Amino acid sequence: MHSLHSAEDKRALRRELRRRRQSLSPREQRDAAHRLCHQLKRLPEIRRTRRISLYLPVMGEIDPTLLIPWLRKRGVAVYLPVLRPLSHNSLWFVAYHANTPMVKNRFGIAEPDTRFAAKHQRRLPAWALDTVILPLVGFDAQANRMGMGGGFYDRSLAFMRRPGPKPTLLGVAHACQQVNALPVEPWDIPLNAVVSDQHIVRPG
Repeated sequence: MHSLHSAEDKRALRRELRRRRQSLSPREQRDAAHRLCHQLKRLPEIRRTRRISLYLPVMGEIDPTLLIPWLRKRGVAVYLPVLRPLSHNSLWFVAYHANTPMVKNRFGIAEPDTRFAAKHQRRLPAWALDTVILPLVGFDAQANRMGMGGGFYDRSLAFMRRPGPKPTLLGVAHACQQVNALPVEPWDIPLNAVVSDQHIVRPG
């Protein structure tokens, strides 16, 4: 397996992996989402979580939102990542309910309205979450991840390198997004596990 040295290689791989997940039919997407939720419910980290952040899928990302009704029944507080206004590529984590006012952000992704999100009591700092479920473009058997390329999660989770409370980080993806090996960059924040519709991969 040649390693991806150049930014060029990385861009090409990111494109190819996006293409893979976007070529899944609506039915394959739905089946994968059901299987993903089945896998997630088995994880001890999910079974004991009280505060969780997940995302609304776009562009063929695997859909973790089928988990929401099950989480609500268990009394778990659900949060969504929101692009922080006026900041360079970092995220807020904002409470998400059926009646949360939603808007589209600059990437066309629905997120809680900034005016709603700006109220302190409606959001949590990332360190106060128990679990963060984040989307991946690609992953390997060591649970290394390839993200969107914007560095949003890496910046927002940089505190994970320091001592103190930390959430469990679970990357989720379609099984077809697995590759042989991904280069690890010094700023990459390691995941506790990657969960796909077919398996659970833990580092090491």
